[in-house]
Order: sequence, then C-alpha cells, then structure tokens
Amino acid sequence: MGVGVEDSRYRIARRAAQEIQDGMLVNLGIGIPTLVADYVPPEIQVFFHAENGILGTGPSPAKGSEDPALCNAGGFPVTIVPGASYFDSATAFGIIRRGYVDITILGALEVSQHGDLANWIVPGKRVPGMGGAMELAQKSRKVIVLMNHTNKQGESKILKQCSLPLTAPRCVDLIITEMAVMEVTDEGLVLREVMAPFTAEDVIRQTEAELIVPSVVSTIQ
Repeated sequence: MGVGVEDSRYRIARRAAQEIQDGMLVNLGIGIPTLVADYVPPEIQVFFHAENGILGTGPSPAKGSEDPALCNAGGFPVTIVPGASYFDSATAFGIIRRGYVDITILGALEVSQHGDLANWIVPGKRVPGMGGAMELAQKSRKVIVLMNHTNKQGESKILKQCSLPLTAPRCVDLIITEMAVMEVTDEGLVLREVMAPFTAEDVIRQTEAELIVPSVVSTIQ
C-alpha cells in the first residue's frame, strides 16, 4: 500500500510541474520543490528564480557536469537556460517584493486548513535562517506547498491550526503530498485529487484538518 520515499518525492514534483504555465516566473524552495524543474515539458518556457541572484535556472545538471560556481539558494548545483541573468540578492528580493513571482513552490513543516504556513523553524532546533520564505509566501501570486502528508511519528502535517511559528498566515493556495492534492478555498480545504494507491478514505483518516470531499475526486495513477 505504501509508496517509497524517493518515489513519492518525484511523484509530488511531477504533479506540481503541471501547475506551471508558459511564460511564468517561478521560485522553487529547498527540498522536494527543487525537483520540479526536471518535470517541466521542454515546450513550456519558464524562468525559475533563485533568491541568491539567478533568473533562469534549468534542470539539475548530470552527475559529473556540475558547475561549482553555479547553485540555487539552497546551495545545490543547477543549470541555466538561454536568456538567464545574474544579479545581487537585493534585486532578487526586489523581484519577490514587487509581486513579479507567478508561483512559489515551498516545502512545509505544517499547513493549516485556512492556508497558514509554518515552514521556517522548530522551536529549540538550530536552523540556517528563514531565507526568502516570508516574502515569497506573502507576495507570490500563487503559493504551492509540497510536503509529506505525515511527520516521522505518523501524525498529520495538515492541521486545523498550526502549532509551529507561522511563516505567513492564509497564504497557501494548493497542497500536494504523496497522498493527495488539496486546494485552499474560501469554503475550506477541498480534496481535489488522490494519489494511487491511496483512497479518499485514506486521506481523510491521515488528515487532521477538516476536508471538503466533492462527489467526484480524480485519481492520479
């Protein structure tokens, strides 16, 4: 019944790539979001933005062909596409704060049914910093969260109310996990798609947040 951890990461990234349309400017967070660039079809022209000062990152480089001087905001090697540009972090954050980012795709520790996002700190644990998450969550036109459905203890990470410090309130539009795709709406958290081999009943059982389940929920094979 279960899905392997590595396999689930790629399935989540592949589904997230379907939200990207031609001509968009997209920011990818650390973790599963970095995999999304590998699943954007070649006919879709998209510029990926990195807070460390790149506009136009491409798919991950082949092993052995990494450029040690070219990385994303998480420090992982990237490629660039024709037309890419480099600039300082002040300009990178200016792009975010002016609302030019069409979609930001982030990881999360917790998300509430209202779209509240907690993804930057666990109290008492060391973290490298909040990065650009707060600006991205508040200023991007659409915020998509990619995450495991439950934590290491098997507890839901999709909650009625977040217990961790918030990155930003009511900012998340779409949540994609290894189990399901859920949309945050004015009416509540709507179950849109289920990832096989899971069922809608599995998702409801593993989700603390209240889910609205339409009469028809599509299945991703």
